[in-house]
Amino acid sequence: MKKKGVLNSDISRVLSYMGHTDRIAIGDCGLPIPDEVERIDLALAFGVPSFMDTLRVVVEDMKVEKIVLAQEIKEQNPKVLQEIEELFKDQNIEVEYVSHQELKHQTLDCKAVIRTGETTPYANIILQSGCIFG
Repeated sequence: MKKKGVLNSDISRVLSYMGHTDRIAIGDCGLPIPDEVERIDLALAFGVPSFMDTLRVVVEDMKVEKIVLAQEIKEQNPKVLQEIEELFKDQNIEVEYVSHQELKHQTLDCKAVIRTGETTPYANIILQSGCIFG
């Protein structure tokens, strides 16, 4: 039995085959997921699991070089934005803000989208994989 890291087998599998610049998204329970992109559905009930709990666990097991957020999070969900900024504060992470519509479009390029039970607005992120050596 796995002792550390992500216990969810689907998330663990996707992270293990990601290479440099590959992407994975984590979204709230309302984020539309394109049919052609793998859906990893963790949603159990409204708020469970939360977006931030899910993000923290994934980031512990993934080298991130860039994140993509919806511009709307700044006004519509500053609490979650502050938690994201705190999570990445001591890392050299590029942050890109795009419209929510563009973020949804960019999920087409993700290896998978993880659906959480989050119900706060614009609690969505795209994580771009960094290189773990060199």
